[in-house]
Amino acid sequence: MRKLLFDYSTSQPLSQKNRHPSHPYWLQPVSEGLSVPVHKINAGYCFEDFRLGQVLVHPTPRTVTRADAVLYSAIYGSRFALQSSDVFSQDLGYPESPLDDWLVFHLIFGKTVPDISLNAIANLGYAEAVFLKPVYPGATLTATSEVIGLKESSSGDTGVVYVRSTGFDQTGEAVLSYCRWVLVRKRDAKAPAPQEHVPTLSKVVPVEQLVPFYPLHDGRSINLALSGSPYLWEDYEKGERLDHVCGMTVEEAEHQIATRLYQNTATVHFDQHAAKDNRFGRRLIYGGHVISLARALSFNGLANAFHIAAINSGRHVAPLFAGDTVFAWSEILEAAALPYRPDVGALRIRTVATKNRRCSEYPDQQEKGYHPSVVLDLDYWALMPRR
Repeated sequence: MRKLLFDYSTSQPLSQKNRHPSHPYWLQPVSEGLSVPVHKINAGYCFEDFRLGQVLVHPTPRTVTRADAVLYSAIYGSRFALQSSDVFSQDLGYPESPLDDWLVFHLIFGKTVPDISLNAIANLGYAEAVFLKPVYPGATLTATSEVIGLKESSSGDTGVVYVRSTGFDQTGEAVLSYCRWVLVRKRDAKAPAPQEHVPTLSKVVPVEQLVPFYPLHDGRSINLALSGSPYLWEDYEKGERLDHVCGMTVEEAEHQIATRLYQNTATVHFDQHAAKDNRFGRRLIYGGHVISLARALSFNGLANAFHIAAINSGRHVAPLFAGDTVFAWSEILEAAALPYRPDVGALRIRTVATKNRRCSEYPDQQEKGYHPSVVLDLDYWALMPRR
C-alpha cells in the first residue's frame, strides 16, 4: 500500500489536488510503499502556497516560565504593578502575578511566523484581537491559524495574506485570538494567484466581548501608592491626551534577544547578510518590539491600566532601526463602563509611538499620511479598576 502524504501544517493527508512541489513540505513517493521528503528544510510559505480556509497548526509548544517574564521586563523596563509583584496581585485576588499580556501576544505571534510570515515583506496590521484569560508562569502555549483572506498585489510579485490566529494553554482553552494581515512574496511572479477574498473585519471590538480579567474585588482596594498612580477609570475623559515623556533608545542586541525570546524566525530581524541587500541595508526591528516599548512608556500616565483587553486596530507606520529612540503619547478615545462588573472599567486608548522625536506636540496623521517620526498607531482596550 502506498503511504499517505501528509501536510505537516495541518496533519492531514495531501490530496493530488493540493499536493504540489511549491508546498514547503511536499513529499514525493519514489516507490510503492515508500515516500521521502523532497524538502526537509522549511523554506516557508510563499503567497501562492496559501489557500482560503487553510488551517495551520504551528510548532513549537512553549512552556512559559518566570524567567521569561524577568527577561521581558529587563528588555522593556515595564513597571506595571500587577505583572511585577505576586503580593500586589494576591491582594487583588489573583493566585500570583500574571504574565504581561504583550509577552503572551508575542509568544503566540512568534509561533505563527515560520508558516505565515517567514517570507513576508511587512506585517501590515491587526484587528479583532481579544485577550481571553490571564496566563501564569508554567502555562504551555500553542497556536493555530486559519487563512481568512487573500489578495494578490497589483505588481503580481506579492500578495496580502489575512489570518486569524488563536493561542491556547495546556488545558486547551483559548487565551488569545487575533487577526493580522501580511504582505508576502510570491515564489514565482507568473504563478496564478489563489482565490481572492478580502475579509470584513470589525473596526472596534465591542465592549461586550471584553473579558474582565480582574477577580471580583470583594471589598479589596487598590494600593494606589504602590501601583504608581492615584488615577482610576473615572479620572479619564474622552479626548484627553497624555504625553508619556520618556524615551528608550533601541540597541541592536536587545531587539534580537527579544525576538528570539518569542521564537520569531523572520529573516528580516536577524540576518544582516541578507538585509544588506534590502532597501534599508540593515535589519528591521520586529514591530511588536515597538508595541512593548510604547506600552512600557505608557506607565507614566496610565499606571493603573493593568490589562490589555483587546486590540481594535494596529498599524506599523514606518520601520524602526537600532539606534532610534522611541517616544509615545496616548489619547483616550472612549471610557466604557462594564455593566456586569461595576469594579472594573474599560478605556479605549490610542497610543502613537515616534522615533527620535518627543511627543509634547503629539505628532500624528497629517494631510498626506503621517508625521515622518511616527512608527506605530495602535488602538486598543485596556482594563482599569474603578473607585
